[in-house]
Order: sequence, then structure tokens, then C-alpha cells
Amino acid sequence: MEKNRQNGKKLEINLNEKIAGGQYSNLVVVTHSPSDFIVDFCQVLPGMKKAQVCSRIILTPQHAKALLNTLNVNVKKYEQTFGDIKEIRHPRNPLLKLNENEKYPN
Repeated sequence: MEKNRQNGKKLEINLNEKIAGGQYSNLVVVTHSPSDFIVDFCQVLPGMKKAQVCSRIILTPQHAKALLNTLNVNVKKYEQTFGDIKEIRHPRNPLLKLNENEKYPN
């Protein structure tokens, strides 16, 4: 159980066992409309031409920006502790970042 501050009050966050196990994702696709940000967390296997969406999160623009800020803070803390995170780019699509161990067919 985690507790966050919201308007000076404690917010209790419950985490059930099914969700606590987590879901692995090695690809994220983000789209947006004027009122929402849609974040699809996907799994893609080496050599496959399709990715499976394993979770979709829909956020308001305000919550998307708050998530961005929170991720920035946490990535900085991570890099201060463990060193810089190396970014790998796909050779045919420089906008697509890959994990270091992922290989895709030519």
C-alpha cells in the first residue's frame, strides 16, 4: 500500500496481487486527441512484424504532462544512481528507440 499527498490529505492506493505482478512492455505507442492522450504498452518479439498491445492507458492532457514530469525526475534519479541510460536507435527508423538486446530482421 502506498500513500500520496493530495490537497494536504493522504490518499491510500490499493494494489491487488494480479496488478502487482506487472506487465512487461518493450514498445510504447502514444497518440492524442484534443482531450486525451492514449498510451499503448506493447510487447514485440524479435523477428515478428506485429506487436501485441498488453495495456492501454488513457490520460487527460494534464495527467499526461504530470506523468512526463514525474518520469523526467525519476530518470534523473536513476541515472544519478546507476549511470546514464544508453539510447539505441533502430537503423531504418531513427525515431524508434530499441532496447540494446533487441534485434529485428533486415
